[in-house]
Amino acid sequence: MDLLHSGILAVSNFLYQPFIVPLLLICGGLYFTIRTGAVQLKLLKESVLVVMEKPTTENGISSFGALMISTASRVGTGNIIGVATAVVLGGAGALFWMWVVAILGSATAFIESTLAQVYKKKRDDGTSYGGPAFYMRDALHARWLGVIFSVIIILTYAVGYNMLAAYNLQSTFEVFDFYHEGTTPAIIGVILAVLFAAIVIGGAKRLTKVTGFLVPLMGIIYVGVSIIVIIINIKNIPEMFSAIFKSAFDFEAIFGGFAGSCLMNGVKRGLYSNEAGMGSAPNAAATADVSHPVKQGLVQMLSVYLDTIIICTATGFMCLSSGIGLDGFVGADGSADAAGYVQTAMQESLGSFGPIFIAVAMSLFAFTTLIGNYGYCEGCFAFILNRNMKKSEYMTFRVIASVLVFVGAISQAGFVWDLADCLQASMVVLNVPSILLLGGTAFKCLKDYESQKKAGIKNPIFLAKNIDLKEETDYWN
Repeated sequence: MDLLHSGILAVSNFLYQPFIVPLLLICGGLYFTIRTGAVQLKLLKESVLVVMEKPTTENGISSFGALMISTASRVGTGNIIGVATAVVLGGAGALFWMWVVAILGSATAFIESTLAQVYKKKRDDGTSYGGPAFYMRDALHARWLGVIFSVIIILTYAVGYNMLAAYNLQSTFEVFDFYHEGTTPAIIGVILAVLFAAIVIGGAKRLTKVTGFLVPLMGIIYVGVSIIVIIINIKNIPEMFSAIFKSAFDFEAIFGGFAGSCLMNGVKRGLYSNEAGMGSAPNAAATADVSHPVKQGLVQMLSVYLDTIIICTATGFMCLSSGIGLDGFVGADGSADAAGYVQTAMQESLGSFGPIFIAVAMSLFAFTTLIGNYGYCEGCFAFILNRNMKKSEYMTFRVIASVLVFVGAISQAGFVWDLADCLQASMVVLNVPSILLLGGTAFKCLKDYESQKKAGIKNPIFLAKNIDLKEETDYWN
């Protein structure tokens, strides 16, 4: 395990050099922002209106439905433990760089999800599917690249992210008296793995519907509680903002130790939380039944705001406004005791209710994250095999995925964080260059959408010939 961890860490450190993942995310997002005329700002109101539209066919998935599919994965442990980790390791300024990554990344999310809609495929029942693997195959004519990307998605979500979600959940219980380092993680891991297996193996769909209702509700309650905490600590707000901006622009600290800087931690944890540029959300975006690809691009753009600008900021402000110092929350191995930091900050503001609330919120967020993450994987297997999976293949993968949830709960913090960081960076390295090459198609789609809106057409309809699209599509003809 030590040898494996060392190898993962070496690859991760290389990918997060300034000229690789940070360059792709920040410069890529800036490029898309300029080329679209800051679509994430000028069409923000439009994105709110579009998300409420009904599907164009009776059996189709609405924009809101597709948004919930991607949100199930996005809104999770990263919004709580991920943010706290960034702050503990990178300082208060990491929160600022998470905002930068989110604002620029929302333009990237628009591009990748618009492309997923353009190149989506049609099933026999009329529903759609797709994602980066399909625009890599059909637009870049590189099926091999789509296969590699599909493999990395499976590793990222079924292995890296699901193991991390299980670890993060069990770590929030460390503050309680009943927690025992030797047995409690294993018990929580078994419970999580059994519940997860009940969904993916046993077909307990009703439980999925319950969590699908509870998690958006929990998100609203979570933001509400954060506002209460901020009001309680109102006197600390000026000092909090001062710390954020002072740390964010401490360039000597940033470039003196880039790997552990607030900028790098903001990039890593911002990416872990909102996934903009990774190519995960386009898999959900492709399932939406809309009249124009731009509509789903706008919806997924909005999702980045909801995830990072609202929920992640709520966590950051709750922790930083509490006045709790960051000293003492970094372990001997350099890993962050993020759960301890969040729980201590909440207990300082809300007493014994604070840690209980965080544990409940994490339980709901983590479980839905596990299911949402897994939802990206089976379609990728079908792409790799170039056929539907056999029943025995489904069952084998589902059993392995369930076991990995348990393994994650009993793993070490450094290992699960470094594994997730390495895998998500690999997705960025494949997806962002692809959408940079295909960006022209998305720009033309946006121009077509805006011209129809300016002409007074309330519900723009897309036709491939309107932008001289050369590739054949299952839709838009």
